[in-house]
Amino acid sequence: MQITWYGHAAFRVEIKDAVILIDPFLSGNPVFPKDLSVDRVAEGVTHILLTHGHDDHIGDTVAIAKKTGAQVTGNAEICGWAGKQGIENVNPMNSGGKIDLGPFSVAMTMAHHSSSCHSSGESAIYLGNPHGLVISAPGERTLYHMGDTCAFTDMGLINELHAPKIGIVPIGDRYTMGGKEAAVACTRFFDFQTIIPCHYGTFPGLDQTAETFTTAMGADAAKVTVPVIGTAFSA
Repeated sequence: MQITWYGHAAFRVEIKDAVILIDPFLSGNPVFPKDLSVDRVAEGVTHILLTHGHDDHIGDTVAIAKKTGAQVTGNAEICGWAGKQGIENVNPMNSGGKIDLGPFSVAMTMAHHSSSCHSSGESAIYLGNPHGLVISAPGERTLYHMGDTCAFTDMGLINELHAPKIGIVPIGDRYTMGGKEAAVACTRFFDFQTIIPCHYGTFPGLDQTAETFTTAMGADAAKVTVPVIGTAFSA
């Protein structure tokens, strides 16, 4: 599995027979690398997975889906909204559901946050509940993108049901859990082998580095991979 972080919660995940974009907030992302383009990131993309409907997560979904034909998977409200934007290849799901997408399956977990879209210039459009995503593929370790969330005790149930070994974890504080809370979530509820922090350093109101998180991880800090934005790594 090859993973590339583009800042905030945007990731490209490459596995056999699939290239997945998660929450592709690119063109409006202040930390998106200037030497990259949305078109370059979109090359070969087969699937777009969305955790929730905020503009800094839906991002460039519409443009990429129209250009590539990639299937958009999210909750029912997001997929309904995407259809109104002219995206025909949508695959709706919701909390607790799991669907087979061919090269991989995705399960949708709860997350504690909010979800709405403002990009149309109108008042906020409700886009369903926020979620986390569990990606399972043959021959790969199971990956859990938590979405935007705080820690919650049902993370233990998520671990029991899915046993993810790779965790993508928001740590930036203010709009999600901060580094100390994220460390408690990772060490108390999961048996991650690789932990990838995200949702920090994008805007001034967020923690600017992963230091609080890595420090709070203590003896488990060696499990943390702090990615370089725009640089792929194996997981």
